[in-house]
Amino acid sequence: MERTYEILQALVKAHERITGESLIGDEMKAHKLMYFAQKTSLVLTGETLFNEKFEGWVYGPVLPSLRNIFKHFKEEEFSDFKLNATETYIIDNTVHTYGKYDSYTLSKMSHEELSWKNSRKGMRTNQRGYYSLKIDDIRKDAENMRIYDHLYDMYLDEFDDIDEEEFRCVE
Repeated sequence: MERTYEILQALVKAHERITGESLIGDEMKAHKLMYFAQKTSLVLTGETLFNEKFEGWVYGPVLPSLRNIFKHFKEEEFSDFKLNATETYIIDNTVHTYGKYDSYTLSKMSHEELSWKNSRKGMRTNQRGYYSLKIDDIRKDAENMRIYDHLYDMYLDEFDDIDEEEFRCVE
């Protein structure tokens, strides 16, 4: 959970810096952004950003350990941790790509994901849900994802000289 919490802290900071809006208090949006960050990490590095599993809830993927996190969450209490360049890129890219959407739009987007659909099999529409999203299903969802670089204003696969190993760095 500690790593998941650190990634959430980085996401909250990046969301404020990039969008000018606070993410604190919008738990649903935070869960969806964490899901899309995890998916982005799988596309870029082939690895997860954190190890905790999402559950398939009514409004999309949820990290149980972060449920109700904003009731006691204070930005001034952020731990002093360091993300490597790849992790920072993943967080920033996630916020640039998805941070502009509201919670319900992100929820609808997450409902299009195979990973969420599979976690909801056999459940009623309004049933809370407790089945985990399988990482292999998230990987399948990631296969259809094209990463857009907001700094260079182009998709990563359009770069002639991109070094894919660069994204697999661990500092």
